[in-house]
Amino acid sequence: MENEDLANRLAGSGVVLRIHYTDPDAVVTVDMPKKVIETGADSGVTPNVELFMSADTGNRFWLGKVNLTMAMAKGTVRAKGPVTKLIKLIPQAKNLFPEYRAILEADKRHDLLDV
Repeated sequence: MENEDLANRLAGSGVVLRIHYTDPDAVVTVDMPKKVIETGADSGVTPNVELFMSADTGNRFWLGKVNLTMAMAKGTVRAKGPVTKLIKLIPQAKNLFPEYRAILEADKRHDLLDV
């Protein structure tokens, strides 16, 4: 993780998060205690929390346009594992929203910004 301050705060959570995106398919595993991010379904890390959502929902979340708790309640996002641990981390995740937007802007991905 590049944001060292945020990585240090997340490390104590004990959460190993795997996000399964569909349409297109992608898998991201975030081992918060070890401060490692892996992509691909063949990650050797065992998650203790998993999220399942469309890539569009994931994009909108990282842009700050999806309330994750409400999305889980509505079934737009499915979760597996101790979700309460994850919900406690949402305020920290919001620190990444501007960084995500900046990456999309730098890559001229206006198609992903205008959702």
